[in-house]
Amino acid sequence: MFGAAAEALAQMLTPPFRRVLLKSVGLALLLVVLLGIGLHRFLSWLTETGEGYLEGAIGPGSHGPLSILFWILSIAAGLGIVLGAIFLMPAVTAFVGSFFVDEIAEHVEREYYPGELSGKPLPFGRAVWEGTKIALLAVVVYLCALPLLLFAGIGVLVMYFATSYLLSREYFELAAMRFRPVPEAKAFRRAHRATVFIAGMVIAGFVSIPILNLGTPLFAMAFMVHLHKQLSRERLIDRRW
Repeated sequence: MFGAAAEALAQMLTPPFRRVLLKSVGLALLLVVLLGIGLHRFLSWLTETGEGYLEGAIGPGSHGPLSILFWILSIAAGLGIVLGAIFLMPAVTAFVGSFFVDEIAEHVEREYYPGELSGKPLPFGRAVWEGTKIALLAVVVYLCALPLLLFAGIGVLVMYFATSYLLSREYFELAAMRFRPVPEAKAFRRAHRATVFIAGMVIAGFVSIPILNLGTPLFAMAFMVHLHKQLSRERLIDRRW
């Protein structure tokens, strides 16, 4: 398993992976910027509307205090958008990265398994759906863990183990679906749930490193391609015996 992780890390430094990483991060940044601009305009409109309504309800004398209050709220909203962009970046990268998982898998299979049958690319709709699930699950985990961060690291542990489970499940199934029907891929993952979960702990550790976590889709997919190959070989050997 750790050999597979080392191979995935080593391949991230190769030119084909760097090109995929640049495309993935570039699209993710563009999406985050567009979302930020839209949210900022909505909040600005909401602030102006709220200020006008309150001034009309309270009276002209409230103009000065309300202006100061909404100025402070505007600054807070701007900071919130920036922090939210940082918070959402890994989830957005995971979504965008779903468009490139087959390209990543093909590079791994061509480099390390040239004599074996190549996997079949996932249908576009399935890839988008799986990427959307990964992104939404990541956001849900973060939101659920945030209140627990107030209690001496419990939230960190909850987030770590939940991330380990969710990411390992999704990326392993993506790798398995290249060679197996969807129900069989899910059943294969369940049959090796302990191994896959431990691999997910490695991915969760990768996710916890700022900046580096932007490459999570590349690392996770490459790692799970190796792991799926190893587990498939072990099952084949067991059947022969």
